Amino acid sequence: MAIWNTSLAAGLLAATALVSPALAGGTLRLDEVAVGELDPAKASDYADSILMFNVYDTLVLPAQGAAGHVPHLAESWTSDGNTFTFTLRDGAAFQSGNPVTADDVVYSLDRTKALGAGLSYLFGVVESAEAVDARTVRFTLSSPYAPFVASLTRLPIVDKALVEASKAADDTWGEAFLSGNGAGSGAYVVTAHNPQEETVMEKNGSYFLDIAEAAPDQVRLRYGLEAATVRTLIAQGEHDISSQWLPPEVMKALADDGAQLFTEGGTGAFYLKMNTTKPPLDDVNCRLALSEAFDYDTSIRMIAITDEVSGGSPATGAIPKGMFGANDASMALMQDLDAAKAHLDACAYDPAEMDIEISWIAEVPLEERFALLFQSNLTALGVKSHIVKMPWALFAEQVSKPENTPHISQLFVNAVTGDPDTLLYGMYHSSTPGTWQSPEYLNDAKVDEYLEAGRMAATEEERGEAYAMLNARLMEIAPTIYAYDRQSVFAASSRVTAPALTDPAQAFGLDGMGFTFRLMEVAD
Repeated sequence: MAIWNTSLAAGLLAATALVSPALAGGTLRLDEVAVGELDPAKASDYADSILMFNVYDTLVLPAQGAAGHVPHLAESWTSDGNTFTFTLRDGAAFQSGNPVTADDVVYSLDRTKALGAGLSYLFGVVESAEAVDARTVRFTLSSPYAPFVASLTRLPIVDKALVEASKAADDTWGEAFLSGNGAGSGAYVVTAHNPQEETVMEKNGSYFLDIAEAAPDQVRLRYGLEAATVRTLIAQGEHDISSQWLPPEVMKALADDGAQLFTEGGTGAFYLKMNTTKPPLDDVNCRLALSEAFDYDTSIRMIAITDEVSGGSPATGAIPKGMFGANDASMALMQDLDAAKAHLDACAYDPAEMDIEISWIAEVPLEERFALLFQSNLTALGVKSHIVKMPWALFAEQVSKPENTPHISQLFVNAVTGDPDTLLYGMYHSSTPGTWQSPEYLNDAKVDEYLEAGRMAATEEERGEAYAMLNARLMEIAPTIYAYDRQSVFAASSRVTAPALTDPAQAFGLDGMGFTFRLMEVAD
C-alpha cells in the first residue's frame, strides 16, 4: 500500500503560495487563440486549460520544479492496488460559498464521463467513485492504470449544488450554464465570458490559499488577436503577455524592444499528422517517403527567436526527449531525400498522380511557413501538393470524419497531464480517432498493445520499455512527421513577474499551469 505523508503534504502545499514584495495587483491582459471553452468537462486546448486551472481546483497539482504530484483539494491519499482513497482538506469552499465535499468530486467525475468530451478518455478506467463521507472519496479502477494520479490534474471539481440549481429541465448536466459561468473553487472568478472575444476574471477574495497582494486583481484573457495587434498593444503598454503563436521574428522584435520572453516546455511536439485512411497515405511507404523528405534542420532554424531562446529542439523520434521511451538527443531526425525516393518507388501509388493537401490553422500563422517548407520538400521529391488555410473551428469539425480530414494536419500537441500516456494514447490508440489530436486515424494492433502496456505497467522501468517499443513502432509505420520537440515562448511586458514561466525551480511539468494567476505579480 502506498501512503501520501500528510505532514510532507502540508509542507509542499504551503510551498505553492508565492512570497511577494508589497506591490498592488493590477489588471493582467493576455491573449490566446479563439477557443475559450469554459465548461471544464469539455476543456482540452491551451486556452481552455488556462481557464480551468484558474477557475477550478483539482485534487492534486504537479510538483513545482520536480517530478510527481502534491495535494491540493486533497490533503492526502492512499493507494492499494486498483483502489485510490483521497481525504479532502477541511475548509475549502466553492466561489458560491458551498463547501467542497466528496460528493462534488463524484459528481464531477460522473459528469465528465457522461459528457464524453474533452479529456474524458482519461477516466475510462475508473469503474466507480464513492463518497465514503463528506471528506473521503474512493476511486476503484477496472484495471491497473499507472498515470491515474497524474490524470487527476485534469479533473476539475465542480460545485454540484450550484449546477443542479442552475440547470434547465432538459439539460441533465448543466451544459448551458457551465458554458458561460464558472462553478469552481479556484482563485479567480469569471465575471464575463465571450468565447470568441474575451473572458474576464477577478481575484477570489475567499480563496482557501493565500493569494499575494501583487497577484492580478483582474485578468482579461483575449481571443484571436492578430500578431500585429499584439505587438502594437505590448509596445504601447496596453497588453501584458502574448500567446505562444506569434511568429518568431515578432517575438524577437518585441524582445529587442525590451519585452521579456517567458517559456514553458518539455511535454509535447509539433506534428505533421498524416491521414492514414486516405490514398496515397494509406500506404506506409508513401508515409515513410514524406517523413524522410521533411527538412528537419530548416524547421529548427525557423523557430529560433534569439541565440538563447527557441520554440523547440530537434526531435529524436515519436516521443519527446525526457519522456519514457524517448531516444537519445544524439539521434536527431534528419532529412534523407535518397531514402525518401526509395520509399516512394516502393509505394503502390504513382507519384505523378499525387496531390497532397497540406492544411494549416488560420490562428497560428507560423504553420503557414511550415506548410510552404513541406510543399517545397514534396516538390523536391516530385510530388504535387496544395495548401489549405483552415480556421480552428472548421478544422476541428472536419477531422471528425476521415474522409473530410486533410492528408496533412499541422498541430501542436502536449501531454495534457505531463505523462506520456496523455500525449500518445489520445493520438494513436485505435479507440480514439476523430478528435483534433488524432487526424491520423491510426489503427495498429502493436501500437495499441504498447500503449496499453504503458498504462498498466507496475514499474517505471516497465513503462520505459513499453514506450520504447511504441517509439520504434511509430517510426516504423510513420503515421506522423515529428518536426520538433516544442517549447512554448511568450512575450511579456516588464510589469509582469511569473516565476513558474521563468524559474525552472518553480516550473510545473504541465502545459498551461504556468499561467496560474495567483502565482504571478502585476505592477499596477
